[in-house]
Amino acid sequence: MAEQEVDPSSSPLARFGAELRRSRRARGWSQTDLAQRMGYSNTLISYVERGQRKSTKHFAVKADSVFDTGQTYYELWRRIDGASLLEGFPEFMDAEARCKRLRIFYPTIVPGIFQLPEYSMAFFSAAVLRGAITQTEADERLEIMASRQQLLDRRKPPAIHAILDESCLVRIMGGAQVMAKQLARLEELAARPSITIQVSPFSVGEHLPFSFPVMLLDMPDRSILGYAESYARGHLERNQRTVAAWDSEYDQLQMEALPKAASLEFFRKAREELS
Repeated sequence: MAEQEVDPSSSPLARFGAELRRSRRARGWSQTDLAQRMGYSNTLISYVERGQRKSTKHFAVKADSVFDTGQTYYELWRRIDGASLLEGFPEFMDAEARCKRLRIFYPTIVPGIFQLPEYSMAFFSAAVLRGAITQTEADERLEIMASRQQLLDRRKPPAIHAILDESCLVRIMGGAQVMAKQLARLEELAARPSITIQVSPFSVGEHLPFSFPVMLLDMPDRSILGYAESYARGHLERNQRTVAAWDSEYDQLQMEALPKAASLEFFRKAREELS
């Protein structure tokens, strides 16, 4: 019987299954061969490869051991598990890891992919104190943040364009010392050839098109996905009419934002004021 193929872009679950199948076939193994090496049934292997059964942590770690892939399957499992994350965010992370270009707008805090651990810790610790999340969830989010940031240091990282509302830079997180370090980090990142960061000043006023975080992802198949967050959940948007509207509004905001050099000067002055 022919093996049923799955679209790896359809969900993190499908991505895990497709990657497992790719690794198995690259070694010329049948599902039964892999099942024997991993200590599971070939039925379970089939279900996981088709995205019809969620991997466990032990399954992912065993797959990394069998295929000698470091933590590849463990990281894919964490995106599926995502118990501490907003609804829709694990699916976004999977797309983010594969995208060729990432465009970001953030209205209130520095985007997670740019955050220093101290900055993230201050944000999550405050959420724990409010009772919004548990300490375990905070620790999981810090680990996931660090994992996401690995894409910045790839040999061929995606092109990243970010527009940060001025409020991200004047709202002090974790105290003046932490915020000054975070601003220095933004300066360092903005100097990289693959990263452009612009500031959307308060003077943009009512012309600011987005009130929640919005991201646009250019994928290897030339499609563009959108991702937006509300307080309660995130949503990966595939409807091309909706994404095209976001794309147009992002381009307009980019023209309204400060140029790259002026944005770098904004970071520097804000950092010096804190120092």
